[in-house]
Parts: sequence; C-alpha cells; structure tokens
Amino acid sequence: MAINLLILLGSALLGGVLAFFYSEKKRVDYSLVLAFSGAYLFSITITHILPELFSSSENISHTGLYVLAGFFLQQILELFTAGAEHGHLHSKDNHHHHRAGLAISLLVGLSIHSVLEGSLLTHSHINPAHEHNLAVALGIGLHKLPAAFAMMTILLCYYKKKMWPIIFLILFALASPIGLLLSQYAIDAELFTTKTITILFALVGGSFLYISTTIVFESAPGHHVKIGKLVMLLLGAGVAVLVGMVM
Repeated sequence: MAINLLILLGSALLGGVLAFFYSEKKRVDYSLVLAFSGAYLFSITITHILPELFSSSENISHTGLYVLAGFFLQQILELFTAGAEHGHLHSKDNHHHHRAGLAISLLVGLSIHSVLEGSLLTHSHINPAHEHNLAVALGIGLHKLPAAFAMMTILLCYYKKKMWPIIFLILFALASPIGLLLSQYAIDAELFTTKTITILFALVGGSFLYISTTIVFESAPGHHVKIGKLVMLLLGAGVAVLVGMVM
C-alpha cells in the first residue's frame, strides 16, 4: 500500500509543480504526454478493471448499470472541474478570467473524483484491481499528473498570489490517498458489504472510461490523428498491457 500511496501523492504534486514552468510554446509536448496517459488508463480499464469487475459480479446487468452511472457521474463532476481531470489547460494571461467560485468548485469536483479513484486500490477479495494493483496505481498516477497540471494552470490564472494554488494542490494531492485509506479501513472493518464494494468500483470504472476516452478523442480533433500522437497512443496502450502482464 505504501508504494500506491506514494504514486498517488507524488504524481499529483509533480503535475502541480510542473505547471509553474508551463508555457504556451510547450503545449505540443504536453499533448503527447496526455495522449500516452489517456491510452494507458483506457487500456487498464478495458483489459483489467472491467473484466475482473464483471467476472466477480453476482449480477452482471446491475454492474453494467453502475458502470454507466459512473460514466455520467463523471460528466456531472466536469460541471465543477472545467475538464481539468482530463487535462484541459488554461492560458495564464491577464485577459483570461474565470467565473466566481470556480477555484472551490474545481477543488471539490476533483477531490470527489480522487477519493473515489483512490478506493480502487484497496485490497479485497472482489477488488477488480487487486491482481494488477500496481499497474492500476500507475494508471491513476499518469492520469493525476496532467489533472493536477491542468488544475494549477486554472488556479494560477484565478489567483494573483501563489499561496492559494499551492494549498489547493496539497489538498488535491491528499484526496486519493485519503480515499484509499478510508476505503481500506471500511473494508477491513466490514463496514462495506460486497454489493457496496462492487458499486463503488463500478462507478470508478465508469468514470475512467469517460476520462480516458475523452483524452483519446481529444488527442485527435476532427478525427485527424497525427503520427506522433498515434505513436504515443499505441505506446500507452502497449505499456499498459505489458505492465499488467508483468505485475
């Protein structure tokens, strides 16, 4: 669990820190990294999380509904996050403004998502991530890095002083580890029933489907995929499969 906690915490902090050095001229390089992370997360979801979730489910049709609910829940959360969870960047110029209260809604929306995704790394006999825990943790980390990066580009635009963006980054970085620890405690203390755990993991699986497919499709605007992004998409998918096989 210590390694998973380190991945969750470190990826968010790293992504946030990198935002301080971001410039518009480096957008292309960032988009390639985003394409890789999206393809990795999509592949882990399709090849491990969902198959193991459905294979351990007592009612497959109900589980499918929970996955669908998670998909649309993530769309609702995006009303508060401005798309930061799948890497939407915001320029840091003096003429770019955001609606009042965006910073708080951004933190709340991203934190809810982060708490849920942290729970996916708990150890349980029906946890769909259990057999490939580290592979999934890396997938979440690859997703959290650009999410934190995008969040900070918004906050640095929203606030003139850097103190509040740093505080928000720390709170966001702690959300997934808190989700992991709380869920593990609930499972160990038998506060969660088998059905509760299934629903929780299905919701996360659905949200991963939404985020990863959004990243992949946004990597090819107008359905025109450049060779560089295609390579990164294939590389991300390939690495996910290999990591899943090894770990």
